[in-house]
Amino acid sequence: MSSPLPSVSALIALLATSMAVAQQTPAPLPNSAPVPATPAASAPAAQTTETAPPADTVPAPYWTQDDATQLLNAIQSIGKKGLIPSDYEPAALKAAIAAGEGEALNNLATRLFTALAMDLRDGRTPISARGEWYVNDTDSQTLPLDIALAVALESHDIASALARLEPKHPDYAALKAELARTPAAATTRIALLRTNLDRWRWLPQSLGVKHVLANVPEYMVRVNTYGRNIAAYRIIVGKFDTQTPMLSSSATGIVVHPPWVLPQSIIRQEVGPLIARDPATARARGYVWTGTGKSLSVVQKPGPMAALGQLKIDMPNPHAIFLHDTPNKTLFANNPRAYSHGCLRTERAFELGILLSLLQSGERLDDDAARERIATNLVDLIRAGDTAKAPFKESIPVFIGYFTVATAGGAALQTFPDLYKRDAAVIASFAKKRSDLMAPPKTAAATISPAS
Repeated sequence: MSSPLPSVSALIALLATSMAVAQQTPAPLPNSAPVPATPAASAPAAQTTETAPPADTVPAPYWTQDDATQLLNAIQSIGKKGLIPSDYEPAALKAAIAAGEGEALNNLATRLFTALAMDLRDGRTPISARGEWYVNDTDSQTLPLDIALAVALESHDIASALARLEPKHPDYAALKAELARTPAAATTRIALLRTNLDRWRWLPQSLGVKHVLANVPEYMVRVNTYGRNIAAYRIIVGKFDTQTPMLSSSATGIVVHPPWVLPQSIIRQEVGPLIARDPATARARGYVWTGTGKSLSVVQKPGPMAALGQLKIDMPNPHAIFLHDTPNKTLFANNPRAYSHGCLRTERAFELGILLSLLQSGERLDDDAARERIATNLVDLIRAGDTAKAPFKESIPVFIGYFTVATAGGAALQTFPDLYKRDAAVIASFAKKRSDLMAPPKTAAATISPAS
């Protein structure tokens, strides 16, 4: 049975406590002010193919020997950032520098700068090796490589121009610092750090001044404002055979008493056989259906046994993945917590709904009157008993990530089990030459069915 609905005062008290605990170890402010973003999921995301600007549209970049030497130094030290120096042909660049300035040096240095800049901005791992990855990375629009190249050559500061393309999240900086401390002989650890550094490059550099970030291997989701984590919640993620993907979306509102439209995979494997074997039990569990066989459609009505609980965060995406309540709250005490069909069952979902409502409203987080008003409205909707939507005035970016080494919202890095065995494919891609990975990417995995 579902747990009783908490009172308004209890919800407000929980929210205040959660935010106070989360702010005891806030993430440091980013190096630069983030740009608000409203990401949308893509299926699958296309790999960046940005190249140097065509020679017939702009003057050819001119590389002095000093600038090219700076690029060579950046390439030779790029291992500190988790990339492979040999990918960027340091021997060929060194020879071209020795041969003197001119067309050959211009062409080679431009090509190598572009390759290195692209990998720092977008990641070196090909789409096919990223697993279930459906993130809309807008960095190619906000951080174009032709501008980065022009700035590098005009400023004669190649390293700074490249650094501006890197992720700004505190976890990325922590991973680089850990990599610098790791002995060269610790190859397994180095591979793991390199893998997680690259995963940050797969996300937009700016996640938004207000955003939600879930880390699947950690079974946690955090709410972040202006570079600080203000609340954290345990989550239940997808089972190994119904994996939660990496994706980006936007929270657009709250749905209370949400019905669940079952995906065909669950109908075939679980609910369809139950309907055929024992329709009375299926009805008792809230299932209603139309059609038969391959045309069978099933919806679970809201109620005490509903898989989505009493509330979900609406975040439209092609995979129907979202954050939602659950009637079985005892599972949050377990670790690991991989029981869902892909969606993120969220601890204290009422509290999260209030917090996101407060964030999008523009009210101060410490405004008790605003908290009480929002909590009262939400509780009234739930007590009314009908399916209802409470749309946000402004959407809030949501990201689902997969990091097996992360700070867990604090300062010290922690290592988490590789739940879906996704590290191996990334590590294997780093063992290959970059040139061998530049073939057109294969189509990623099929679109995920609606899940819970």
